[in-house]
Amino acid sequence: MDEREFDIVVYGSTGFTGRLVAEYLNGNYGDDIKWAMAGRSEDKLKTVRDETGMSEDIPLVVADSDRPETLADMAARTGVVLTTVGPYQLYGTDVVKACVEAGTDYVDLSGEPAWMHDMIGDFDARARETCARIVHSCGFDSIPFDLGVYYIQQAAREKFGTPCSRVRGRVRKVKGTFSGGTAASFMQTVRRARQQPEVLDWLRDPFSLVPYFSGPPQPTGHKPVYEDDLNSWSAPFIMASTNTKNVHRSNALMGHTYGKDFVYDEMMLTGPGDKGEQMAYLITNDKSMAENTLKPGEGPSKEERETGFYDIMFVGETEKGERVIGAVTGDKDPGYGSTSKMITESALCLAQDVARYVVGGGVYTPAPVMAKPLIARLTENAGLKFSIEA
Repeated sequence: MDEREFDIVVYGSTGFTGRLVAEYLNGNYGDDIKWAMAGRSEDKLKTVRDETGMSEDIPLVVADSDRPETLADMAARTGVVLTTVGPYQLYGTDVVKACVEAGTDYVDLSGEPAWMHDMIGDFDARARETCARIVHSCGFDSIPFDLGVYYIQQAAREKFGTPCSRVRGRVRKVKGTFSGGTAASFMQTVRRARQQPEVLDWLRDPFSLVPYFSGPPQPTGHKPVYEDDLNSWSAPFIMASTNTKNVHRSNALMGHTYGKDFVYDEMMLTGPGDKGEQMAYLITNDKSMAENTLKPGEGPSKEERETGFYDIMFVGETEKGERVIGAVTGDKDPGYGSTSKMITESALCLAQDVARYVVGGGVYTPAPVMAKPLIARLTENAGLKFSIEA
């Protein structure tokens, strides 16, 4: 890539999550990289910069999704665009297009599989030509799950010489809130599905992000089940629809390294006995996502972010029945505190750790582009822990 003015531009710096990203980047890497804050209003950017005590020397870039020429200018000036401006199906397409045409790397927080399906069809081939690496879902959707599966598969190869043909992702504990952006994205997807019936097919199909491939039947995860080997009831997990699709795309992009018959699902553990069963059914019937009153740009207090956490178990089995259990944990609220760190470290990983001659352009999920260096970054800097338990 030609020399760019910036290493990273944070697009959406005046929003709630974008502001957290800017603070994290400035506080931990401000002296090591060239970066800028970007958004629609220069005055609002200045206000955020001043309120957070950042240096006046941090450049400000005016870019507006309603003016594609400003997005093109932003993309041409930087090596990586980090965008927190969602719902992406409303505000993301022109940003992706600008990055693809400029040969600029890109990371987002998308949990919108129908939109990602569009981006693969519209831009994957062109991104390969321009060497732009477009990486979706670099927050709680779907880094702990995508990299968790990668991590447990590496352990299976080391222990058994073969990957797991079946992996279960099970959320053991979580404390945190859905973001306003996540809720808005969910509702926008519902509205789109009402207008385009084929969107429902994409949402139901676990392989909808893998063109020209359809793997074996997958568990739906739509109703409570009791899992004897885990001594616990399991309930549907709201993010499974996105995460499972991303994991299957990762597998395909890595040459089906987990196997073409790979089976993966995600659920939440609720415990044994009657209490576990009752909780599983309560979660199944929960409508809080549809009723979430948070708006994009809103979020929890610093105390709530700092006291949040998550613990995800991965149970893998090979075709011979050999078994490995791993975990990914995070020490902050998953929707904000941890997510803002994950997407920042992803942008830095693209900018500093993964050369274009190693991984070229295309529309990606996190694991195929930067699994090993990103796991190292997240472990060292972002409060995540990857471990093998059995």
